[in-house]
Amino acid sequence: MSANEVAVIKTTAGEMVVEFWPDVAPKTVENFKNLARQGFYDGTAFHRIMKGFMIQGGDPLTKDPSKELHWGTGGPGHRVKAEFNDKAHVRGVLSMARSSHPDSAGSQFFICLGPAPFLDRQYTAFGKLIKGDDVLGKIGDTAVTNSNSGEKSKPMTRVGVESITIIEQQK
Repeated sequence: MSANEVAVIKTTAGEMVVEFWPDVAPKTVENFKNLARQGFYDGTAFHRIMKGFMIQGGDPLTKDPSKELHWGTGGPGHRVKAEFNDKAHVRGVLSMARSSHPDSAGSQFFICLGPAPFLDRQYTAFGKLIKGDDVLGKIGDTAVTNSNSGEKSKPMTRVGVESITIIEQQK
């Protein structure tokens, strides 16, 4: 395992590359890399898009359109203890999604579309976009409608995650 590995997130809207912050969130980074290496994220979708705030993905249930009512509730069957840190939640930051319990993160993650200081030290930030900001913007601009909870965050067109691969960062 190398410290300068990056994740290549291949989506239906294009490719994004993320560098990790193992210095502040080692367990979270390791969990994400392991899931990616197993192909866990392949075929999932960004199921929650909130303009100007964030795009959320990583739910295995999003592979199956018939489970749409449960999108946002799926996970890998294990939890990762929170690793809150001082990294600011700004555009391009990769962070773990969770329920109200701090140690409830599993596989779902989000990428910030803009500054979200109210998330700082409440959610585990564990990396940042180094390539593909245009793709992030494009996904963030996806037309949305009301989700089952009434939140205006459900993409009207599927934004698929074709694959997430972990590769050695090219210097």
